Amino acid sequence: MAGSEGSGLPGPSTPGPATGPATPDGAKPDPIRVLLVDDHAMVRRGMRDFLDLHDDLEVVGEAADGREALAAVAALLPDVVVMDLLMPGMDGIEATAMLTSTHPNIAVVVITSFVEEERIAAAIQAGASGFLLKDAEADDLAAAIRAAHAGEVVLDPAVAGVVARRMRGGRTGAAPDTEEQRARLALEQLTPREREILDGLARGLSNRAIADELGIAERTARTHVSNILAKLGLSSRTQAALFAVEHRTDR
Repeated sequence: MAGSEGSGLPGPSTPGPATGPATPDGAKPDPIRVLLVDDHAMVRRGMRDFLDLHDDLEVVGEAADGREALAAVAALLPDVVVMDLLMPGMDGIEATAMLTSTHPNIAVVVITSFVEEERIAAAIQAGASGFLLKDAEADDLAAAIRAAHAGEVVLDPAVAGVVARRMRGGRTGAAPDTEEQRARLALEQLTPREREILDGLARGLSNRAIADELGIAERTARTHVSNILAKLGLSSRTQAALFAVEHRTDR
């Protein structure tokens, strides 16, 4: 299977809740529209069969590589794209970068069989909202799709550990102590409110959830997130979440 990954997701799993939360008037919200991108037809079929069990998730299309994915996104405008990382032709990294550039409101959840530091870091830089390993439980896929659609960060623990170590010392080749000192200096630039916001990012909360927790407007939370990224020299909320986990903001 040249240029492709394993096919471990999804395996047998007990289905999770089949419906999403009701709206205040009791009506069901529109289902989350999902595009599946993987060069293995059997993997796509397995994911589709599982996701079809959930009333709040609707698989609107499939693609076998990055170019097909971009065309499908333009035609179907899904809410969330589940993107294989390694595919022949245009891979998941390049496709994610182009997708998030042209459709910033569409979330991308990357699935991968291999925890490769360089590729994972590149996918985060490209704008991916979350990462799952292909040996994850099928219920984890549904949960990741819902979380990404809500603006939350979804990271498999193995992936989070690899990227956090890279953020600590891998980018510059500096000694870990030096990187830690730089992180502390960067954190000192944050206001107390910004540190609270960063803690929310570390817990994978969306802007709305952070705003509700702190009793502020969602627009205010979004502004704080932008300020945090600028002060820490980061480009995405995913990077900010990893930074906060690695450099514990409560210490």
